[in-house]
Amino acid sequence: MKSFLKGFVYAGRGIAYCLAKERNMRIHLTFTVYMFGFLTVFDFFEINKTEFAVLIALCALVMSLEAVNTAIERAVDQTSKEITELARVAKDTAAGAVLIAAIASVVCGIIIMWQPEAFRAMFEYYKTHLWVFAILILSIILSLFFIFHGKKRQGNEQQMKTENKQDD
Repeated sequence: MKSFLKGFVYAGRGIAYCLAKERNMRIHLTFTVYMFGFLTVFDFFEINKTEFAVLIALCALVMSLEAVNTAIERAVDQTSKEITELARVAKDTAAGAVLIAAIASVVCGIIIMWQPEAFRAMFEYYKTHLWVFAILILSIILSLFFIFHGKKRQGNEQQMKTENKQDD
């Protein structure tokens, strides 16, 4: 049971690593938070349970593939000091998988959420509630800071290896 629970710690650490080191993971998370924030806090959009579940699944798919991409990149970097053709193919293919899923997710999101009346209602709401609009703008600024001022990814791999050895 103890090793089972340790698996959750390791998985959480992997997710935290991706968020700390991967700008694209922070972008995916930020867009997910905004989308579900608009869908759950406000009632502008009419989304049924199935559509909501599809959006959750697609967001999870994109972020999962981003985590796999990160794992592949780090494994390739660890085993190959120089960029060989196979190393480049592995890294590019993993990144391509994320891109395919992200594009498909955006297209599905547009199909599900293309509700011009909802966007009109949102515009009217923000026009009459300027303080809420100001909070939205502030949150966007903070989100941009979160996305673009994350930690650099070099340097922590050795520390992570040491932590993993200590946990075993």
